[in-house]
Amino acid sequence: MNYTPSEMMIVTAARTLAGERVVFVGVGMPNIACNLAKRTVAPNLELVYESGVFGANPARLPLSIGDPTLVSGATSVVGMTDLFMNYLQGGRIEAAFLGAAQIDRYGNLNSTVIGAYNSPKVRLPGSGGACEIAIHAQKVYIIIPLSKRTFVEKLDFKTSPGHLSGLVGARAKAGMPGLGPRLVITNKAVFDFRDGEMNLVQLYPGFTPEEIQTEVGWPLKIAADVGAALPPTEQELRIIREEF
Repeated sequence: MNYTPSEMMIVTAARTLAGERVVFVGVGMPNIACNLAKRTVAPNLELVYESGVFGANPARLPLSIGDPTLVSGATSVVGMTDLFMNYLQGGRIEAAFLGAAQIDRYGNLNSTVIGAYNSPKVRLPGSGGACEIAIHAQKVYIIIPLSKRTFVEKLDFKTSPGHLSGLVGARAKAGMPGLGPRLVITNKAVFDFRDGEMNLVQLYPGFTPEEIQTEVGWPLKIAADVGAALPPTEQELRIIREEF
């Protein structure tokens, strides 16, 4: 079957949600991945949107976190303050998706600036709720295209914490209740975190560890048991292309 790198990312991200119950949905690819998971591997998944919607059942793919389709059939609609205080900070969000412009080996994210903060080359959208999500969600999945300008040795700005310095217990010492990043899902491979540092654990069809290393700005750790990701099924591609 023919499929695009973006479709492979979306399908892989959706499959990681098998067995999850409550997920904080982000915009863009995470939005498609979470809605795909609800139609495939996680039919009982509760979709939570930053705008204040819990248990969303959108009739179509939402265009943004403020799309009115999120409200119809939702379990609850509350203010953003209630959502962040009672659900996120209350420890009720099992999983969340985040993206960024830069990521380092410990899963720390930059979505603020490229270059110096006071005179940046590019000024990015900023944190939004990403920093709070990174701190409080029980686990975080990061979906981000693989490239050397994105996977960097040192962030230009640390917007959202991952495993901080990579030391065991660093997040707990900093008072962060969530466990931090669990997986990084890209358009070529999947990484997990062992001892707080990113490890290559899964390759997409047609890629090698050597090719992945060329896109990463530090000496990459490679798991001894690197697996092969399965390509999208006909059903998954049909849902993405026809329903979304």
